[in-house]
Amino acid sequence: MTTAFIYQDNLSRHSLGDTHPMKPSRLRYTYELLVALQAFEVPNSLLVSARKATTKEILSFHSSEYISAVATADGGNLHPNSSKFNLGSSDNPIYEGIYQAALLSTGSTMRAVELILNGTVESAFSISGGLHHAMPHHASGFCIFNDPVIAIKAFLDNDLRVAYIDIDCHHGDGVQYAFYDSDRVLNISIHESGEFLFPGTGFVNEIGSGKGRGYTINIPLYPYTNDEEYLWAFREIVPRIMAKFRPDILVTQQGVDSHFQDPITHLNLTTQGHSDIVKEIKSSHNGPWLALGGGGYNLQAVARSWALEYGIMSGQHFGSGIPESYSHLHNVDSLIDHRQDGPPQRVKNKILKYNTNTVNALQKLLSDFP
Repeated sequence: MTTAFIYQDNLSRHSLGDTHPMKPSRLRYTYELLVALQAFEVPNSLLVSARKATTKEILSFHSSEYISAVATADGGNLHPNSSKFNLGSSDNPIYEGIYQAALLSTGSTMRAVELILNGTVESAFSISGGLHHAMPHHASGFCIFNDPVIAIKAFLDNDLRVAYIDIDCHHGDGVQYAFYDSDRVLNISIHESGEFLFPGTGFVNEIGSGKGRGYTINIPLYPYTNDEEYLWAFREIVPRIMAKFRPDILVTQQGVDSHFQDPITHLNLTTQGHSDIVKEIKSSHNGPWLALGGGGYNLQAVARSWALEYGIMSGQHFGSGIPESYSHLHNVDSLIDHRQDGPPQRVKNKILKYNTNTVNALQKLLSDFP
C-alpha cells in the first residue's frame, strides 16, 4: 500500500499571532520527526509537495463573497465587512498571508485527492488539512476554508461513496452542515460533548435529515474520557456502521487536541491511544484512504501522534524511541506517553454514566440504519 505524505516548508511558516493556540510550526515538527525516523526512505512512502487550491475548488463549498473577503485580508488588513465573515475575531485573526496560507493548506489536501483518484497512491496524509469548522460564508474555529468538505465533494463528483470519520476533540460541525441531508456521505464524529466545548453541537440526536437521516452519527463523550473508554465507545458504534455502509473511500480527520496535555480541551487520550483509534479505523476499511490533520495545541503531542499514525498508514513500525537528532532539540524521548493518574472516582463515575448513555442512545437510534 503506497502512502503519500503531503508537506512543504511554507505550510508551516505563517503565524496567527504570538498568543494564538494554533501554531503552524507543529506541521514542521511532524515532518522533521518523520525524517529523523527515516519514514520516507522506504519504497512505499512518498513525500509530496503541496499546491495551492484553485478558485473553482474553493467555490465548491464557499461563497465568492467570502473568498473575496479572505483575499482582501491577505495583506493583513481588515476587510470593511470583516465581522460579517467572522474574520478578525480572537479565534480567526487576520494576518499577513492569510489567503495564500489557506489556499496552500486546502491545496495540500486536494493534491492528496488527486494522487488517490489517479491511482498513484492508495492512501495519503495531508497534515495541514482537516479544517472542519469553516462554513460557506464565514470562518470558524481557526478554520478559513473547509478542505474536508471540498475533498469529499471531489470524491462525490467521481461517483464515490464516502465515509468521513472525525476524531478531533471538537465536533466537525462544518462537515456535518455540508452533508446533513446526503445518503452518499457517512459522517461520523467522536468528540468531547458540545455541553462542555466549542462549537456546542454534535449531540446524539443530530442524525441527518431527509434522505440523509441515519447517515450523520455523533458520539459525544464526557470530559477526561481516557484511551480505554474512548476505544470502547468507538468499537460499539463505528465498525458495524462502516460494515453496513461499505464506502468506496475513507476520509479521516485526525486532530490531536484530544491529548491529555492539550491546553484548550478536556479529553484524556495518550499518543498511543490516539494511534489505537487510527488502527481501528484502518481495519474498518480496505480501500483508498485520505487522512487529514486538524486540531492539536500541544505541539510535540501533535508531532508524535501524527508520526505514529503515518507509520500505521504506510505500514512502518517506529517503536517508541525518538532519534537523538530530534529529541535533543525538542526535549522529548518517546513517541508514546507514560500513563497518567486519572481523575477522581466521582468524575470516573460521571464519565462511565455519560458515555454509556451516549452509546445506548445511539444504538437505539441507529437500529434501523439503512
